Amino acid sequence: MPLKIPSLDDRRYQQLVEESIARIPTTTPEYTNFNVSDPGITLIQVFAFLTESLLYRANQIPERNRIKFLQLLGVPLQPAAPARGIITITNERGPLETITLDHDLEVRAGQVPFRTQRGLDVLPVEAYVCFKRKLVDQPEEKKLYYRELYASFLGDDISADPQADVELYELVPLSARGTDGVNVTAETVDNALWIALLARPRESPEEAREKIGGKTLSLGLVPRLETEDARRRLAPAGTETSSQKTVHIEIPNVPADGKLAAGTVPAFRSVGTLAMPVEPGVFEAQLPGASQLNLWQDIDPLELGADGFPPTLEDTAMNERIITWLRVVWPDGVAAQVSWMGINSTLIAQRTRVLNELLPAGSGEPDQFVTLSHTPVIASSVKLTVTPTGGTPEQWKLIDDLLTAGAEVPAPDLREPPARIPPPPQPSKVFALDPESGRISFGDGARGARPPAGAILRVTYDYGAGRAGNVGDNAVNQAPALPAGLKVLNPVRTWGGAEGETITEGEKQITRYLQHRDRLVTASDFETITKRTPGVDIGRVEVLAAYNPTLARQEPGSAPGAVTLMLIPKYSSTRPDAPSPDQPFLASVCAFLDPRRLVTTELFLRGPVYIPIWISAAIEIVPTGADPDSPNSSAVVREAVKQRVREFLAPIRAGGGGWPLRRTVLQLELMAEISRVEGVALVNRLILAAGDGAEVTAVPLKGLELPRIDGLEVAVGGDPLPLDQLRGVANAGPTTPGKKKIVPVPVIPKEC
Repeated sequence: MPLKIPSLDDRRYQQLVEESIARIPTTTPEYTNFNVSDPGITLIQVFAFLTESLLYRANQIPERNRIKFLQLLGVPLQPAAPARGIITITNERGPLETITLDHDLEVRAGQVPFRTQRGLDVLPVEAYVCFKRKLVDQPEEKKLYYRELYASFLGDDISADPQADVELYELVPLSARGTDGVNVTAETVDNALWIALLARPRESPEEAREKIGGKTLSLGLVPRLETEDARRRLAPAGTETSSQKTVHIEIPNVPADGKLAAGTVPAFRSVGTLAMPVEPGVFEAQLPGASQLNLWQDIDPLELGADGFPPTLEDTAMNERIITWLRVVWPDGVAAQVSWMGINSTLIAQRTRVLNELLPAGSGEPDQFVTLSHTPVIASSVKLTVTPTGGTPEQWKLIDDLLTAGAEVPAPDLREPPARIPPPPQPSKVFALDPESGRISFGDGARGARPPAGAILRVTYDYGAGRAGNVGDNAVNQAPALPAGLKVLNPVRTWGGAEGETITEGEKQITRYLQHRDRLVTASDFETITKRTPGVDIGRVEVLAAYNPTLARQEPGSAPGAVTLMLIPKYSSTRPDAPSPDQPFLASVCAFLDPRRLVTTELFLRGPVYIPIWISAAIEIVPTGADPDSPNSSAVVREAVKQRVREFLAPIRAGGGGWPLRRTVLQLELMAEISRVEGVALVNRLILAAGDGAEVTAVPLKGLELPRIDGLEVAVGGDPLPLDQLRGVANAGPTTPGKKKIVPVPVIPKEC
């Protein structure tokens, strides 16, 4: 039977008063006035109130013991996670100079402080980010006009290359506000984003080139956060995990005379590369000297924006301010979705700095501990200084476990033979920290040094604000330490802030901690530890042991040393019925699991692969008479059937779990599930299909595949709705165009 917390005394205030009054005749028979207004009764009520408070405190002893056991086991509570973000610092009205800023600069969103994670060169220029978006389904007359207009790009004799064609595009700015960004590889004509570096309105491009030549451009990039192919991999320790796919940042390679040889295409050279972005980040590009920051001077007006030439801006005033163009090119064959890109960017982390907090003086006793004033503490920021009486300040180091610390006074191990060379002593001037409670612990002399009696202890540290650090875009707009004329903004919201683990939640981990010791060994270890990841709401974790999703025809159990975790978030703003993890979600889980896995374990983090399912059913309901409020009315039964089917195939269910992996979706099983709905007399027929396919009796699922209902219709009586009408489109066979020469050309915008 489960252990129940004992109650030492369950008497309440009124019971104590009544019990005391009942004892009066046996001890003081002459006392007969038991009215509430009597002073004696008032004293009894006062002592009854005090006694009830004492009993309440006594009953908390078992709870306190549980918390103490938690501390003795060394099971720390997960501290609050600080928020992170990305900002841009612009020099709109400051001097025409490149201003270099160091890291650790404080910026604010109201009363919530952040600090920059890296330094940067703030270039005194503006940027315009855009892309060449494909124009599809254009009329043939329009394409014929542009083929004749750009005949020189297709060849002097078009008939000599009948496959040559033009691809029409329009120039579109990239903006994070109110848009979903752009799928670079699917929506653009050249797999690239273009950045125009512009001189400020009051300066000329020549002046700006002199100030930014040879400087470092900090390019911020935010991938689109909702992607169904989000994935992460933790390879075994010591193996190479870098991706071969890289993104190139290029700049025009213009000859010294500024002329482009006839019949040649414009050349670009790389000024920086970056690994395939999977989460918001900042990348650096080294700009060439001022003499090489220019554009071709002899370009024909018809060549502007055509083929590989930089685009031309519709705003003539902006065109005159262009210093040069940057081109960020993605490789072919990869999914690249970008929500925002900008220059003069740096990463920020939410934290508040506490300088030289004075702690209680050293006692010289073993196992001394002190508590910081603010929590949760960011462990990597703690700097503790111990100043002995009359001595010089010494900085003590943070250590994970005091049992690994050296002795305060080194002594030889008498158990070892005299001839053996002793190992070097471990550092002893160390301390341990509990980030959640802010408690700093010192050693006992044998394991870690004791702060000398009377020593002055001072500490500098940062602490976070948890979920309060998740602020909206443009909320980070204050920076007291910035030079005049500079402005700071966060173009996208901050992310990652989460509250710390409560004592009740921590107590639930005692049994699990004793089982796995915070190490990923068994399948249950992976599931329970993953669910404790701070900063994310995990709805479902599936552990596939010995499974590598990158290998074809793999089944769980066939890849020793590999473990795959299929993660489904609890919430999704785009598809609540089929949530998928985004890259920041997987990055948080990845950072939490990496130090807890075995060095030989190859860990894959994946989201589900959803297979679109189409279901059309026709049912008969139980007759209910003419009562319009009957629960078996056709409308109520139809909606109940839809809800039952959605819950049956859901990836996450309210009670836990969801549709099992590798379980086939059967037509007969769906019919049986529908027939269990109250009010359903029978199922006339059910049509099941997957994707764009025809009707089938079963949809087999493999690997990480789960069903996703893209269309569901229930008819009462008669036949089910045909698939073509359910999908809303007629099936059309795919067309495979032949290989042809494609020349991107800009479409002339309409004028008002």
